[in-house]
Amino acid sequence: MPGHRYLSGPRLEPRPITPATTVAELVEHTFLAYNAARLREGCRLFAERMLEPDVVVGMSLTGALTPAGVGISALIPLIRAGMVDWVVSTGANLYHDAHYALDLPMHLGSPMASDVDLRRHGVVRIYDIFFDYHVLLSTDEFFRQMIEAPEFQRPMGSAEFHWLAGKYLAEREKLLGRGDRSLLSVCWQCDVPVYTSSPGDSSIGMNIAGKALFGSQLVLDPNLDVNETAALVLRAKRGGKSGVLLIGGGSPKNFVLQTEPQIQEVLGIEEQGHDYFLQITDARPDTGGLSGATPSEAVSWGKVDPSQLPGTVVCYLDSTVGLPILAAYALARHAPRPLRRLYRERGPMLADLKAAAQQAGRL
Repeated sequence: MPGHRYLSGPRLEPRPITPATTVAELVEHTFLAYNAARLREGCRLFAERMLEPDVVVGMSLTGALTPAGVGISALIPLIRAGMVDWVVSTGANLYHDAHYALDLPMHLGSPMASDVDLRRHGVVRIYDIFFDYHVLLSTDEFFRQMIEAPEFQRPMGSAEFHWLAGKYLAEREKLLGRGDRSLLSVCWQCDVPVYTSSPGDSSIGMNIAGKALFGSQLVLDPNLDVNETAALVLRAKRGGKSGVLLIGGGSPKNFVLQTEPQIQEVLGIEEQGHDYFLQITDARPDTGGLSGATPSEAVSWGKVDPSQLPGTVVCYLDSTVGLPILAAYALARHAPRPLRRLYRERGPMLADLKAAAQQAGRL
């Protein structure tokens, strides 16, 4: 019949929601259209293809997710299950992550409260999350004391800094009886490298800068981060595939994706782009913001393999809704993967990148 090829998709057959419906069943049988359908496609892409044994998964984190508890509820379970192999995050997410390890309370609040009155009472607001101003001061003091340690008195990449910070946070968690509350402490335990694309753009960076005024030798080296992340991706592509899970957009999203232009454009190494692209964002592409930049646009930069474009998914919805659902689905539908412990491989991977770049002869 006319138009038959457009009617070849599965017939919509929704199932009634019952008290026994699981999250995975909700995704598969109820999320049938619009952005619910995109989230279903994203969940399936992640669980069925991106978690195959030969795929290395890099994740970017943007937005105030850890203050809302998403680190504990979704990110830590994914890390422990070997479903995320390396991370690029805003510094703010990693700073606020520390509140939970330090047993500094966050409270439910209202976005309708008077910010003038909150300031008067020493209460800080992140939309509908409230906490005492001393939470900031106490967290600052933790990082300042940590930075004073001898092992921090030298330049290093942000992955090494966050790995060391995770060790200190894990020690504090143990002392306080607060195990597995910090994303950084779990990444330290699992040797998952964590990078930040803008080291000075957070309270962690502000405290590093403050200590530098008084003689601290700690400097976070962005050149090392750029090359290490490119080395991670080159190793992944030489032995299998690379998948990117982009939560939000902004600088961390680009930092994950620019690994391929670093390999191809700058170092002259032949490559095709990331194999899998899954993003959760509430930003549109037509406003010029990176958060909404599409997978097809990324193809034009060499960031995404054009042959894999039909399998890419963008879910236009709130990350605090989409990420927990994605995590619940993946944990229900896919067995844990062995930890890759890529932090330990940074040196050899960087050496491999340099050797490939020398062979390419561009630099």
